[in-house]
Order: sequence, then C-alpha cells, then structure tokens
Amino acid sequence: MDITLIVVLVIALALFFDFTNGFHDTANAMATPIATGAMKPKVAVTVAAVLNLVGAFLSTAVATSISHGLINEGPGGVAITPEMIFAGLIGAVVWNMITWLRGLPSSSSHALFGGLIGAAIVGAGFGSVNYAALLTVVIIPAFLSPVIAALVSLLATRIAYRVTRRPVFPNERGGFRIGQVFTSSMVSLAHGTNDAQKTMGVITLTLIASGAQSADQGVQFWVVVACALAIALGTYTGGWRIIRTLGSGITEIRATQGFAAEASTAATILASSHLGFALSTTQVSSGSIIGAGLGRRGSKIQWSTAGKIVIAWFITLPAAAAVGAIASGIARLGVGGLVVDAVVGAAVILGLYLWSLRKPHEQAAAIEVDVAANAVYTRKELRDLQRKKRAAQVAERRAELSRERTLRRMAGRNGGRR
Repeated sequence: MDITLIVVLVIALALFFDFTNGFHDTANAMATPIATGAMKPKVAVTVAAVLNLVGAFLSTAVATSISHGLINEGPGGVAITPEMIFAGLIGAVVWNMITWLRGLPSSSSHALFGGLIGAAIVGAGFGSVNYAALLTVVIIPAFLSPVIAALVSLLATRIAYRVTRRPVFPNERGGFRIGQVFTSSMVSLAHGTNDAQKTMGVITLTLIASGAQSADQGVQFWVVVACALAIALGTYTGGWRIIRTLGSGITEIRATQGFAAEASTAATILASSHLGFALSTTQVSSGSIIGAGLGRRGSKIQWSTAGKIVIAWFITLPAAAAVGAIASGIARLGVGGLVVDAVVGAAVILGLYLWSLRKPHEQAAAIEVDVAANAVYTRKELRDLQRKKRAAQVAERRAELSRERTLRRMAGRNGGRR
C-alpha cells in the first residue's frame, strides 16, 4: 500500500479519535454547571466547544512530549511505522467507545497512550518505548493529578462554605452559580490546551515516521487547526452519558462545590500543560468532584460509582494496549492486515454506536440531549422549587403551632375541671 495513503488513513483516524475525545470529555468541564443549573445543557456544550477550539492554539508543549518523547523515533531509536500508529489508534478509539457506552469517565489520554504502546511493542519490540518518558510524563501525573485536584477542591469547598456560612437552601448561593460559568469555561480552555495536543503529537509522529517531516521539526500549523476543529466538533455533540455520571453519579453537586471543583480542575490542567505533562483531564475532573463532595458537610459520596471510575482509570491503559497490540499484529501481515484492521475496527465502532441507540434505557448512566435538558432544573425552575419548599415549610410550621395551641387549650380546660 502506498505510504501516502497509509498516512492519510492514520491522520483521518487520529482526527476521529480527537472527535471521540471531545464528546468523551465534555463532562470534565460542563457536568457540574449543568447539574447545578448554572448553564443550560446546549449552551454549556457550545461554550465548551468554542473554548476547546481556542485552547488548542495556546500551546504545543504536550504535543512535543508525545511526538518526540514517548515513542523512540529519532536517530539511535527504533523506527515506528504509520501502520503501528494506525493500529494504536484503533485500540484508543475502540476503548473510548466502550467506556462512553457504559457512561464511564475513563481517560482518553491513557487510551491513546496504551494503544500506541501496545502497537509499538508488537510491531518493533519493547525497545521502541521510552519508558523514562512514560513514567515521568504519563504514569506519575496519572497518580498525582487526581489526588492533588481532590485536595485542592476539598480545601476550596471548605473555605467557600466557611466564608459564606449562613442557613440556605440548596443552590441558593447565586454568586457561585455565576462563578461556575467562568470556572467551567477555564476548564474547557485548559482541556483544549492539553487534550487536543495529544492528537497533534500523534499526527506529527506519523509525519516523522513516514519521512514527511524531520524529527527536530515542531507541530505544523495545519495539524493544529485540524485537531482544534475535530475536538471542538466532538465537544459540541455532548457526551451526555458521562455528563450524568460526573454531574450526579458521584455526589450531589451544589453551586459552591461546582465552583471549587472546576477551579481546582482548571488550575491543575493548565499547570500540567505548561510543564508538558500529558495528564488525564478526566481523572483530574473526577478527583475534583470527589474532593468537593468531601468538602461539604452532609454530602454523600457514591463510593460504588467512584470505585468503578477508579477501576476504569487503572485498566484503560492496559486494555487499550491489548487492543492496539492485536491490531498491530494483524497489520504486520501487510496490506491485507491493514484492511482487516480497518474493516473490523469500523464494524466494532459502528456496532457500539448502534447498540447505544438500540437500548439506551438499559445503560445505567445513559442520557441523551432531551433527557439531560429535562433532568436539570433551570434557574427559574430552581427558584420556583425553592419558593414551594419555603411555603411548604411555613405551612408545616403554622400547622405545628396550631396543634400546640390546641393542646395547650385542651390542657387548660382539663386543669380547670379538676
């Protein structure tokens, strides 16, 4: 098969992965403002899409870490071929689709890294992976980032509730709902600076492997534009299944907690992007939400859901690596192997999508656009609900006082008779 055609196929699949990354990770920024009513669902995903697009142009540090660090492709290293990269992308996309179907906020980043590593090991041996870069750029941030985000979010939540301490009803701290618009926007911007770059790095790696550009050349501008548009379009479609899991599946989020969680997420991601760490924005977001849940007294964490999410974190990289390794083994058969990879991969992806349409109600975390819109209260609905709640409490209190007065009168009459 002509090398140019292979490169085109790899770039197309990489952009499709970028698209799945977008709708898979929309929840990272917009689950909490949707859950608290700070933003309407369609407005939220539109804002996220625009800011993901903008964020993709702000930095290329993470893309450089992937294209020039994770896989050995330079002088003295092991040559990775576009066929291996194609196989690795199949592993990443298939795992993204599986976790999306289950509503699990797994890491798209780790799916990508796992797919590439599995394909490279089968195609070129264990020496093709730069394990030092894997440890410092991927593994260590994977363990530290959610813990740091959770601690920062917990502290921020405690401070926010202490500063605004007063008896309130749920979601009545209106200022934090307004603040959520800004913090969730910062998360979307940070997501663009980190996650869009991973696909830029893969495409650049493909160009280097095919000889289309030199190893010391940076990310080309057309690659930045293509990846920015792909992740923005994916974000706009909205990952409603995962939005529900993060927005209400872990803990009941209020505006104060949402503000703290998003601020923590944005700060962690932006700092990591500046340092070139390809961390998982999903892990950071999930950790921040857990920290926010622990930071509010009386808040309950659904540890069973949190446990499933953590398990998904740990199995994502090896699971995607296994799929990438199988696809890479098939690709070694030549042109026929690539065709088999492409056909089987497309069939699996299409099958998973059709399954999601066929039985959406059977998925514990499934939610479509209209369900999401109806499942979340608007600001007016929240105000009406709070008024009704206050009225019901006042009526109940009046009835209580009336019963007490009646009992006192009856007690007085009985005492007079004695």
